[in-house]
Amino acid sequence: MSRIAESELIINERGAVYHLDLRPEEIAGTVITVGDPDRVKEVSKHFDTIEVKRQHREFVSHTGLVGKKRLTVLSSGIGPDNIDIVINELDALANIDFNTRLIKPKLTSLNIIRIGTSGSLQADIPVDSFVASTHGLGLDNLLNFYRHEQNEQEKQLLHSFVTHTQHHTHMSYPYISSAAGSLLKNFVDGFHQGITVTVPGFYGPQGRILRLGVSNPNLNARLTDFRFGQHRITNFEMETSAIYGLGKMLGHNCLAINAIVANRIQQQFSKDSKATIEKLIQTFIRIFDASI
Repeated sequence: MSRIAESELIINERGAVYHLDLRPEEIAGTVITVGDPDRVKEVSKHFDTIEVKRQHREFVSHTGLVGKKRLTVLSSGIGPDNIDIVINELDALANIDFNTRLIKPKLTSLNIIRIGTSGSLQADIPVDSFVASTHGLGLDNLLNFYRHEQNEQEKQLLHSFVTHTQHHTHMSYPYISSAAGSLLKNFVDGFHQGITVTVPGFYGPQGRILRLGVSNPNLNARLTDFRFGQHRITNFEMETSAIYGLGKMLGHNCLAINAIVANRIQQQFSKDSKATIEKLIQTFIRIFDASI
């Protein structure tokens, strides 16, 4: 087993991983990720006690207790590039000995749950509803930098998806990863479920046209129409596939639950997205306290 060099895993002067500025004892076994740093306190206000507060750049983290259960909430910032940092550094905190710089002989599986916002791609999934992602389908290219394999069903689904959407050859080949069933089963009542597509941008990649045209103007309609057996695409955003893909390869249990703040088919936006997000946070805290 090789020692991990200082240039590959950066540990700061207080013994914390570089970007997140967290030490191994400062994270819980269940970690909530949120995109917005200001949303961290909106989650942690539901904690009974807060033990740790850290901030470095856009990465804000609070760790505390809900009842007798320890929980961390961490802001990732926006996009799959930030998720690459967050998931790798969370895994390092759990599974690398910071003193020896060796991978621990006994690995720990974290529960990593994204609480985010998203746009619906189905007319029957309205604004202010919730989606639990059965899969993350990535158009963001992140996982293609890693050695990863798809099973036969995933390969068939991706082939059908590429054919249906006419996903251009000059773009990265998509990938797909599934949610952890042990977490997903708790988010059925009050949740739509389906495939979440992750893209590396908010405007062109999500088909928004301001002053620039897009290379595949029919992509959103084809996402909406796509079917593979019982599966359909419910929504899209900018983090889920990266969390699912990296998390699964590293042996963690991952789930994304999203508040729908926009319906792209109906061209509607929530009139009170803050209240919808607060309701989703409260729903998660209740389920975490009871079941996770």
